[in-house]
Amino acid sequence: MSAPESNTPDFAALFTAIEQAHVAIRPNVPVTPLALSTSLSGKLGCTVLLKGEHLQPTGSFKYRGATNRLRLLSDAERQRGVITASTGNHGLAVAQAGALAGVSVTVYVAQSAAAAKRAAITALGAKLIVVEGPTIEAELTARRDAAAQDKVFISPYNDAAIVAGQGTTGIELAEQAPDLDAVFVAVGGGGLIGGIGTGLRRLAPKAEVVGVWPENSPAMLCALQAGAIVDTPDLPTLSDGTAGAVEPGSITFPICAAVIDRYVTVTEQEIAGAMRLVAETDHWMVEGSAGVALAGLVRAQSDFRGRKVAVVLCGRNIGLDDYIKALTMH
Repeated sequence: MSAPESNTPDFAALFTAIEQAHVAIRPNVPVTPLALSTSLSGKLGCTVLLKGEHLQPTGSFKYRGATNRLRLLSDAERQRGVITASTGNHGLAVAQAGALAGVSVTVYVAQSAAAAKRAAITALGAKLIVVEGPTIEAELTARRDAAAQDKVFISPYNDAAIVAGQGTTGIELAEQAPDLDAVFVAVGGGGLIGGIGTGLRRLAPKAEVVGVWPENSPAMLCALQAGAIVDTPDLPTLSDGTAGAVEPGSITFPICAAVIDRYVTVTEQEIAGAMRLVAETDHWMVEGSAGVALAGLVRAQSDFRGRKVAVVLCGRNIGLDDYIKALTMH
């Protein structure tokens, strides 16, 4: 369902911001490989290309948006420091970008945030604040506290500079595979798929943008189906990187409504199976949100026979015990 006309995004301005970010975030943010997986291609009957966002310095695509957002701070904003909220990967990315830029960072997380991600955030020198309640509560609390302290709040997705940074992935995909038929992307708040979709609409318009959600946490999907952001049940999921609600009024909602061509949902067993599959075929250890994207292709494979398809492996930040548990799920 399309977003209301009054909320129609300015895609020309967003694409310009993506192009600017594509140049400005280098060399801190590398261009990640788009690697052919011969084993997955043989198993799934299509040409499977893996976009290695798990190879970013902080282990996920979030480093793109964080680097882009921090480079746009004024001198006064840099001196005051920034506040953010995260399920883990975004906080880690802002902490790393802040450490490199000399900007103090405070990260708010929900109690459910993975221990491995919390430890990595504090190891980079960021201050960590744990908020009781669901993920959205950490986000709303962080935003309120940032306003009270006169600090910039950096949303994990509801920020045009964040979306532009993530959108550099789309420019890379178009440059690396201009004849791409489809790309599968796990969806949380919508910043990654919104940015990728905006880039591909301009540079590779025949590429189908496929959004994939865990059945246990489909907040943006429910919003798209309802035509408005709605309260959505949020159950535990291996895909902690996409878990949680979507903030009311998020700019990513109308962007996602315009750029996502197909919706796919996957079970926890399918996510675990995809994590295991990419370990077997390509020897990559990835987190649940990366498994979501591949699980989406596995589920939809019959529609993509003989076509060239990219899967965004969006992150690798998972604790070893959790990873082993996922691999042994039935």
